[in-house]
Amino acid sequence: MRLSTLPRQEGTRIGSWSRLALAALAALGCAVALAAPMRAADQPGRIDFTIDPSKPGATISRNLFGQFAEHLGTGIYEGVWVGKDSAIPNTRGIRNDVVAALKALKVPNVRWPGGCFADEYHWRRGIGPERGVSLNPNWGGVIEPNTFGTHEFMDFVSQIGSEAFISINVGSGTPQEAAEWLEYMTAPQETSLGKERAANGHPAPYKVAYLGIGNESWDCGGNMSPEYYLSQLKIYSRFVRNFNPAQQEEKDRMLRIAVGPGGSGPRWTAWTHMIMKGWQERTWSYDYDGLSLHNYTVVKWPPAHASVGFGETEYAEILKKTLEMDAIIAEHSAIMDRYDPEKKVSLVVDEWGGWYAPLPGSNPGFLQQQNSLRDAVLAALNLNIFARHADRLRMANIAQMVNVLQAMILTSKEKMVLTPTYHVFRMYVPFQDATFLPVAYDAGWYTKGSFALPRLDAIAAKDTAGTLWLAVTNVDPTRPAEITVRLGGARAAAASGETLTAGSVDSVNTFETPDTVKPKPIAAKVESDRLILTLEPKSVTVVSIR
Repeated sequence: MRLSTLPRQEGTRIGSWSRLALAALAALGCAVALAAPMRAADQPGRIDFTIDPSKPGATISRNLFGQFAEHLGTGIYEGVWVGKDSAIPNTRGIRNDVVAALKALKVPNVRWPGGCFADEYHWRRGIGPERGVSLNPNWGGVIEPNTFGTHEFMDFVSQIGSEAFISINVGSGTPQEAAEWLEYMTAPQETSLGKERAANGHPAPYKVAYLGIGNESWDCGGNMSPEYYLSQLKIYSRFVRNFNPAQQEEKDRMLRIAVGPGGSGPRWTAWTHMIMKGWQERTWSYDYDGLSLHNYTVVKWPPAHASVGFGETEYAEILKKTLEMDAIIAEHSAIMDRYDPEKKVSLVVDEWGGWYAPLPGSNPGFLQQQNSLRDAVLAALNLNIFARHADRLRMANIAQMVNVLQAMILTSKEKMVLTPTYHVFRMYVPFQDATFLPVAYDAGWYTKGSFALPRLDAIAAKDTAGTLWLAVTNVDPTRPAEITVRLGGARAAAASGETLTAGSVDSVNTFETPDTVKPKPIAAKVESDRLILTLEPKSVTVVSIR
């Protein structure tokens, strides 16, 4: 799947009011409800939604639903890899239950091996029958056995039907080391490195779809200035080549992702200006296709909000913070537009998600936290933001896939549980490669103390088979919302889908109670030319419209 150039989105969820104006009102704690046009047939309290299929926007790339797997805590070892001799059912050492769960998400790409780990990862330790044992100083100072290396990762992405997003070591490595790693993975058998790969069990070249040139080079990846990183980026993008014969055509070539900003403000805008200016002035000898952006939902560092046992105030504070993602993407997209008005370079949010305090009693370096209904709502809000920016934003990777931060899956020995965030990703599968459609509605406001944020958030799209899809999140934890849905002149016959909610904002799935937060079916009523849907409080709902 290429990160193709696509037109900008059209349409808003709140009429002529701009998102920036609403954000300013929310920041002031204003509980403002915008008046929607009232039709005679409308009942008081119903919120009118209009989807306009006649104004299609950008394709919502399936790559926006990517995953991230770092050598961190039990994310790889125990989470993905248990070893070939494990009593836990596995295929060549990779957990069968985790593979089956991820296949259902149609995971488009997996970023590996990091993260901060990537810039201290030396790939030769992770190939062949004898593996080098090292330490993992970034994440807990634990032993890194390197039993999960290049071949195991490529086997894993093959098993789940995904593509490889490889992050190379720019911080402590060399251009030669990175170039030889790519040659080892992608060169034909006739080369020495190709022969070595074949001797280690994989005669055919691997496909590397995406290449991350460093990770957070402004911090754990080397504390580089933007000028210095750009000088390294030019070198690595020149010499780290993909030799796979199947990837030499333009449509199949490996795409290179440059390190981009880590938030908003002058430090980060200066970084984006520098890297995009370097791209604009590129010569034949170097190029790159994407600019990464990292942004976590953290109120302040170090993360102190609990992932369990919190109340409505913490719920509102975290969700208001996560909505800042929209302005951050808009800020850097505007800079990219200055240097790249044709949108050839993709924005790639390859680390995002909620980051909370470690669970009591856990190794703080393992970034272990629970995953609640709040995280399901947080995920839906971010995915909706990504879809609205799909003209420039064409790839994203939630942090992280298993057992770390906002994970899809939690494991403990032979046990596995799917998180609320997993369920949102599964519900959103129909939006992968669907065409964005404008949807207009009065979002209203949800307030809690000094926090105010839009009560409803929605996106609509048409999939490749022509089915219309609507995703609506009701952020309000106490009030249901009844909505009417019209199709801009077309007649809707029926709608059905799923809704995800639970008893409280901090509800979680555990190994003992795995179905506390689980989707349930929902259907719409038909009245004249409208569909009527009732949205439960604190819920995420996805429906297909026929």
